[in-house]
Amino acid sequence: MIAARRAGILVALGTVLLDQLVKWYVTYPLALPFRGQIAVLPIFNLRWVQNYGVSMGFLTADGAIGRWLLVVLTLVITGGVAFWLWREKRPWDGAALGMVLGGACGNIIDRVRVGYVVDYADLHFGDWQPFLVFNLADAAISIGVAILVIRAILSRESAGSSEDVHA
Repeated sequence: MIAARRAGILVALGTVLLDQLVKWYVTYPLALPFRGQIAVLPIFNLRWVQNYGVSMGFLTADGAIGRWLLVVLTLVITGGVAFWLWREKRPWDGAALGMVLGGACGNIIDRVRVGYVVDYADLHFGDWQPFLVFNLADAAISIGVAILVIRAILSRESAGSSEDVHA
């Protein structure tokens, strides 16, 4: 349990620090708010987006009350993830929870500090954009959740196959 907690906390701290560093870099040294967009690769641009909602534009915060309600909502969810991490026994799951926790904290910091989440990563294939513009915190949350789902499916399958063998 301690190894899982330690892995999760270290991953969460690393995720928050890297997320905030990248957001600072695109905001100030690269001046993305003033430039709007920077082509990096044929399939990837840096594009400035002020995200006033949560994932994929849901729950857009209109005004200060909406902003703080989103902060409270995400803090409650983050608290649930932290509780799960505290009880987790598997280090890999702890690390995945750390990605979710760190990503959520990175976006909460933005919302508290500037009133919106800084998004900048624009992955596209010609005119097709499989994702909305996102940031490192969003990617960490998505990857962490994907790892947890895959591990849950694999754990269930291996538990089912061991029961079949013993039947």
